[in-house]
Parts: sequence; C-alpha cells; structure tokens
Amino acid sequence: MPKRFTLAEARGLLPEVRRLTDDARRDFSAAQQALVFADERGARALEARMNRAVGDWAEAIAALGAEAKGLWLVDFDNGAGYYCWSHPETSLDHFHGYEDGFAGRMKIN
Repeated sequence: MPKRFTLAEARGLLPEVRRLTDDARRDFSAAQQALVFADERGARALEARMNRAVGDWAEAIAALGAEAKGLWLVDFDNGAGYYCWSHPETSLDHFHGYEDGFAGRMKIN
C-alpha cells in the first residue's frame, strides 16, 4: 500500500527530494556532456552511468515513500491524487488527480 502524505509531510520532505535530485542531475549532466566526446566503448559506459544516476535517484525517492513519475518529477500520494513537484521548482505547490497526470496539474492555494 502506498504511503499517504499530508501537504505538510510532503513539503517537509521537499528539501531532501531537491538534494537527491540535484545530486542525480549533476551526475547525469556530467555524463551527458562527456558523451559528446566519447568513443563507442566510452559512450556505453557513460550511458550506463546516466541510467544508474536516474535509477538510483528513483530508488532514493521511493525510499522516502514518494514516487518518481518522470525525469526529475516526484509525486506524493495524498489519497485523492498527488502533490506534484518537478525540478527546478523551489516549493511544492501543485496537485493533480490520479487520472490527470502532469498535464492536469493545478496550483494549490
């Protein structure tokens, strides 16, 4: 059963979510930039590094009880839908229903 978050709980985790995301993005971006100059063998290693950065990030987000729903996109289940955060947002200010997805995000008042 998924963890359910109040808005206060989800916002309380946001600093850690942002830290994890920033770390993963830095590693991903460094590998992505190096990819331009890599030979075939190096490219495979860099692509594996990029995949590992994203996979490790998603696992770390899941360990917090939240869900990685896309690249640098995190949802917090609240029982009626999701509080939704996407990098580089500085706060958790959006909600969407279970069926709406990112396109259906609404600003939380």
